[in-house]
Amino acid sequence: MLYIEFYDRPAELLAPDLIGKKLVRLQNGRRLAGIITETEAYMGEGDLGSHAHFGKTKRNQVIFEKPGKAYVYFTYGMHWLFNIVSDSVGKAGAVLIRAVFPVEGLEIMAQNRPNLANSKQWLNGPAKLAQAFGLDGRMNGYDLTQPDGELFLEEGISVPTDLVTVGPRVGLGKTPEPWNSIPLRWELGWEQVKELIQNGVK
Repeated sequence: MLYIEFYDRPAELLAPDLIGKKLVRLQNGRRLAGIITETEAYMGEGDLGSHAHFGKTKRNQVIFEKPGKAYVYFTYGMHWLFNIVSDSVGKAGAVLIRAVFPVEGLEIMAQNRPNLANSKQWLNGPAKLAQAFGLDGRMNGYDLTQPDGELFLEEGISVPTDLVTVGPRVGLGKTPEPWNSIPLRWELGWEQVKELIQNGVK
């Protein structure tokens, strides 16, 4: 399990280091796990793409709390999205987990998300992975660093930095520049992560 010290840094520093880490959910005693392959950083109240830009509200109060908590929110009236709180209390940093490569508990994930379960596009989006891992509003504020927890991160695979692409965040709508263009999204391709796993990279 990764401890609070790992998360206690600005989102733009945490996000790239989450690539290759393993997201684990214990659901009814079964392990669901996947290698994180895509992240986006949101840097607090000064970031016009962040929920924190509007100040603390009932919806976003978790991101103002201690690092290592889950920020799970509902969007577009139909999807849950999973974020990890970063930085110190009050800084309101967060990292959106956009994609994972499933490695454990695939049968349970397929029950949670039956559509496209056999497709390469299975968990390549934040709403897809939240559904597959059974993450919803009940997990908002969950402490990922608590002992014997049911949602946490582990060490996964070592990822060479030259395999990770960096680009602008997606889906920010009418957010003004420069926030639409700042390179705050990190991604490891599925073929690359498959090769790393097959080669036994630790």
